[in-house]
Amino acid sequence: MTLPEAAAIWSTLPVPTFLIGADDRTVAANPAAEAFFNLSERALCRTPLSGRLAAGVDLANVLARVRANRSDLFVNDVGVIASGGRQVRCSLMAAPVDGGDGAVMLLVQPADNAERLGLGRQPRAAARSAVGMAEMLAHEIKNPLAGIAGAAQLLSMSLRAEDRELTDLIVAETRRIVKLLDQVDQFGKLRPPERRAVNIHNLLDRARRSAELGFAAHMHFVEDYDPSLPLSCGDADQLLQVFLNILKNAAQAAGKDGGTIRLRTFYDVALRLRRPDGTEQPLPLQVEIADDGPGIPEAIAGQIFEPFVSGRENGTGLGLALVSRILADHGAWISVESAPGRTVFRVSLPAAQTTDEVP
Repeated sequence: MTLPEAAAIWSTLPVPTFLIGADDRTVAANPAAEAFFNLSERALCRTPLSGRLAAGVDLANVLARVRANRSDLFVNDVGVIASGGRQVRCSLMAAPVDGGDGAVMLLVQPADNAERLGLGRQPRAAARSAVGMAEMLAHEIKNPLAGIAGAAQLLSMSLRAEDRELTDLIVAETRRIVKLLDQVDQFGKLRPPERRAVNIHNLLDRARRSAELGFAAHMHFVEDYDPSLPLSCGDADQLLQVFLNILKNAAQAAGKDGGTIRLRTFYDVALRLRRPDGTEQPLPLQVEIADDGPGIPEAIAGQIFEPFVSGRENGTGLGLALVSRILADHGAWISVESAPGRTVFRVSLPAAQTTDEVP
């Protein structure tokens, strides 16, 4: 986006939008931002925008990455302090402004505005209701499906070979539906994490080996690990599921032609997550999983961690939603940066206090 293009659409944008200068200071705020925060543009420009992000996202790091990579960056599930001190769950989209000498346009998309704006994202309460309804239907549908599959298999015994193709299709489709319902059950019945000190590199190695033997056999893996990383604090099985789901997403995005998945770990002492009570949780352990696939479709880029949102045909949209839920239960953080040819999921985790079980 160029500066003239930004100026042309500035006042018409229905979501709070800021123009951030090269020095990370707010240069301008549109009318929607003034209404959202109940402050004038002048007042919004006087105070740092980072102070209004209750979730403690490192805004300076987000802006630096947008400028360095010259690509959009999405950050989901950010608590933003709006007018009256109320906290609103939002998604952030940062985009570089061509010819703006390092300027970045930052859009703050409140979750309850997404459906009205036609962006395809349900409010979080509605998403929970949808999952609850799906759980109930899963229990009611599984038994009839088993009967249908059994009847089709019995029927196939008395059919000619050329007619058995239809009964095979019935059996295959019922099994596919049951598999989907099992995923819904898994999402709805996720247990609280059993936190212990865990070695992130061991979990990544297990996830990589499993992927190489299965869904990512066509992919090439590159590892760039920081061997000095301390242990993290979390549920090993659930964190393994997080890494497997992200790897599966990368492998599926690459298609049959394959590609490269890069696994990187490093330490970032600056990243902290601000809790609702005002305290901050350090999240220094960083895991990046990058692929060279086509990127996340723009239409769903801001909603990929919501249930039932998928960019693939016949996709369930539950894999990344489960990732988001597990990490939220761990007090961890996930962000994604995507452009054609490069998509990076970054998981930020706490360090363990001891090598024993951590409550």
